[in-house]
Amino acid sequence: MSTTYMLIIILIAVAAMILAITKLKTHAFLALLLVSIILGLAAGFSPSDTVSMVESGFGNILGSVGIIVLVGGIIGTMLQKSGAALVIANTILSVVGEKHAATAMAIAGYITGVPLFCNSGYVVLAPVAKAISIKSRVSMAVIASAMSAGLFTTHCFTPLHPGTLAVANSLGANFGLLLGLGLLVSIPGTIAGVIYGEKVSSKLRVELKDELSEEDIIKTYGKLPGRFHSFSPIILIILLVALKTVADLEAAPFGTGTVKWICDLIGNPSIALIIGMFVSMTLVTGEDRKKISGYINEGIGGSVGMLAIIGAGGSFGAVLQALPLADKISGLTMSPALGVILPFLIAAFFKTVMGATTVVQVLAATITLPMLTSLGLDSEMGRILVVLAIAAGSMVVSHANDAYFWIVSEFSNLDTKQAYKAQTGMTLVVGVVSVIVIYILSFIIL
Repeated sequence: MSTTYMLIIILIAVAAMILAITKLKTHAFLALLLVSIILGLAAGFSPSDTVSMVESGFGNILGSVGIIVLVGGIIGTMLQKSGAALVIANTILSVVGEKHAATAMAIAGYITGVPLFCNSGYVVLAPVAKAISIKSRVSMAVIASAMSAGLFTTHCFTPLHPGTLAVANSLGANFGLLLGLGLLVSIPGTIAGVIYGEKVSSKLRVELKDELSEEDIIKTYGKLPGRFHSFSPIILIILLVALKTVADLEAAPFGTGTVKWICDLIGNPSIALIIGMFVSMTLVTGEDRKKISGYINEGIGGSVGMLAIIGAGGSFGAVLQALPLADKISGLTMSPALGVILPFLIAAFFKTVMGATTVVQVLAATITLPMLTSLGLDSEMGRILVVLAIAAGSMVVSHANDAYFWIVSEFSNLDTKQAYKAQTGMTLVVGVVSVIVIYILSFIIL
């Protein structure tokens, strides 16, 4: 198969997939699956080999991330249903103060976005944000930009979410180091969102009428969990993963015996999340404990669609990896100066065209993988930086083809024109600031 023919069928496959998802409104799972099969056949593989690649690609990636995605969905549901997410938001507001309402809600978004999807996190925090907007007399557009930035950055940069987790798995990035750097890189992006909100979104006038007071919102949840209890599932997961990362250091601070064995077990991402899940269940008290089984079903149900897309993305990746693409690309002269910028641009292109963050991240990882060596990023830290660069690109930009855009718009009382300024503009600034930070990091840690 010639290089020209191979590149043509890949471009046609990608274009067909984008067309099917964006114009024909085909579900991403079906589009990815069908394109994977057609691409395999067009590349000259036999029907049996093509189906085998599609099945193995689907199963391999789900075997790696399935438990984490499902358990993460359950934890998010427990935080939402118990009112713990509201406690987190109010705790931060009490510390930061009403005068800094935008900063407070950005921090609330940053923390809530670690276990919750940005979509559900925004829905949970929106009533509190509106109440605070009225109370502090800060425009809801300002708070929307700031809170959305906090949620979106940790959603995209931390490997507790399906897309980033799938990218980390595909590129072989260290989970613990990625979690730490992801949380770190999310900070400047969140700050950029706050500044954007205060400088740009503040010019937008948003009417908030007949909104519930903060006290009324809290009453709808009944008795809320305590502050430490509300934060505990998130803190525990991060600490357990960090513990394993420390235990795996070359200096072996915990030795090589029983303590190391325990750290390896409880710090494994799947086990850490399972432990965090059981802790999150203790947030549900009283009569609501009878609903825990239903909450678990809800958490699992909300994650199944993501798993289907990730699995189909794995199928597409398996077919691409079976092509001699890596050999062709590695033979090209690529400047290492492109570094993390190229993965960022690839992800940003798909994000702008397709919208769905998880699909975008999986596709960008598949295309970027063969380029790692020629970009000078085929190392442990290099792979982590590529994951982060793809995450930054997957934020640029959120507009009308992105479900998160409409959630921010509807739950913040923004009309479409205002949402383009408060959300789309913000994601552009946050993504660019984030990739600049990642680019600078590449000179420090590589």
